[in-house]
Amino acid sequence: MSSNPSPAPAEAKDAIEVRASTHPRILSASALAFVAGLHRGFDGRRRELLRARKSRQARFDAGELPDFPEHTRGIRESEWTVAPIPPALLDRRVEITGPVDRKMIINALNSGARVFMADFEDSTSPTWDNLIDGQVNLADAVAGTIDYASPDGRHYTLRPDPAVLIVRPRGWHLDEKHVRVDGQPVSGSLFDFGLFVFHNAKTLQDRERGPFLYLPKLQSHEEAALWDDVLAAAEAGLGLGAGSIKVTVLIETLPAAFEMDEILWALRSRIVGLNCGRWDYIFSTIKTLRAHRDHVLPERGQVGMGVPFLKAYSELLIKTCHRRGAFAMGGMAAQIPISNDSAANEAALERVRLDKQREARAGHDGTWVAHPGLIPVALAEFDKVLTGPNQLERKREDVHVERDDLLATPTGTITRAGFETNVDVCVRYLAAWLDGLGCVPIHHLMEDAATAEISRAQLWQWLHNPGLRLEDGTSIDFTLFAEVLAGTPARLPDRGLPGQERIGEAIAMLDELTRADALAEFLTLPAYERLA
Repeated sequence: MSSNPSPAPAEAKDAIEVRASTHPRILSASALAFVAGLHRGFDGRRRELLRARKSRQARFDAGELPDFPEHTRGIRESEWTVAPIPPALLDRRVEITGPVDRKMIINALNSGARVFMADFEDSTSPTWDNLIDGQVNLADAVAGTIDYASPDGRHYTLRPDPAVLIVRPRGWHLDEKHVRVDGQPVSGSLFDFGLFVFHNAKTLQDRERGPFLYLPKLQSHEEAALWDDVLAAAEAGLGLGAGSIKVTVLIETLPAAFEMDEILWALRSRIVGLNCGRWDYIFSTIKTLRAHRDHVLPERGQVGMGVPFLKAYSELLIKTCHRRGAFAMGGMAAQIPISNDSAANEAALERVRLDKQREARAGHDGTWVAHPGLIPVALAEFDKVLTGPNQLERKREDVHVERDDLLATPTGTITRAGFETNVDVCVRYLAAWLDGLGCVPIHHLMEDAATAEISRAQLWQWLHNPGLRLEDGTSIDFTLFAEVLAGTPARLPDRGLPGQERIGEAIAMLDELTRADALAEFLTLPAYERLA
């Protein structure tokens, strides 16, 4: 554990309040003071940028459409590259992601993937116990001492040469309600990031294995610039040296897709790549264009990466990244192996294979999977295409993407089954999330907050654009919604359902969120108020 000095003044320690059980190892006075220093230095800017998000969305709701910023044209049109990529990150052809529970961390690091992204965000329900246990688990993993004994007697330990660890803190929009500094809740981003680097940065740097981060949910280059200043302050406070902390940014919001160059520029001394966070990106597209009837998407199952607006997004990301010397990472394969149906399992694996084939052939440098069973499939497709550790040499100068390409709405339908699936996914995921699980298998897909948000936002958009109909001609209205919602319990498994006891609460929450005049910014914001 690090004993590095904190950037916060010692006399301010009494203004740090923990409103939950303490953990002396993780929540030491010096660790809390370090987080408090980050809060005092940067939370004001964070809140200003969150207000800027609301102002920008109000303009979109009034009829404006996202576009490439004119005032940053010089950044896009000039020639520059990001800083060199460290050796530990040169080969990222398959990455696995998952929550920060102990067994998951061990299995993911042992999985054979090049990288494991330990996720405090979309796949972790941020109960206090989950967050603190996650920090303990990561500290033990970095130290190489992590182990786990399962109830059935099996013992799990790290193998030699585990995957490279990258940590994803929560997004700028989330607070950590259990910790207050000067009377204000700290940012979830600063809390997760601050504790992780305080306890592990020096060890990781000594091993040339980090610290490495994934940064989620950014909507602008100004938000990236805030992260750059936070990282610089942390490096100075921990004695790491400028540019030591390396980051990959997820392009998972529609506004950020118009600022890829600018985000790379803002973080140019430490960024190593961008990632196609496809599920959040679809959700963000729905949310950003929610008031534009001509941008209503068909049901989720018809919005694959081959549709024009997603193809344009992924190819623009490849072109932009490789021009700047950064990696272009592919998106998540949400399928999971199906053990009790060989035909369905083969079909699922074939969908994964085709998706990873598309990514590799397009020029991506690597991809994401949610389950260890998908690693061989993804790896095989990238091994067929890559002649070296990555594809930085593929500049994709044939790609030409304009604003309208990123905003093109695909044609399609909304079936009764698709409508019911959206309701069921929302209810089941929300119930599990409220019960402390952030990553849940539903209908042979690994659902996290991002995928559940697509279903939730689609329901709201369909119901608040009067006149839409199901494929069979049924009007999509609140009568249909009430009928489908009331029938949810009958469509759910009888037993073994994560969060079974909170199904009623989840149904009531979905009903309230869907009927609200305004689309809630994130499902997790009102749900978080119900967590311990």
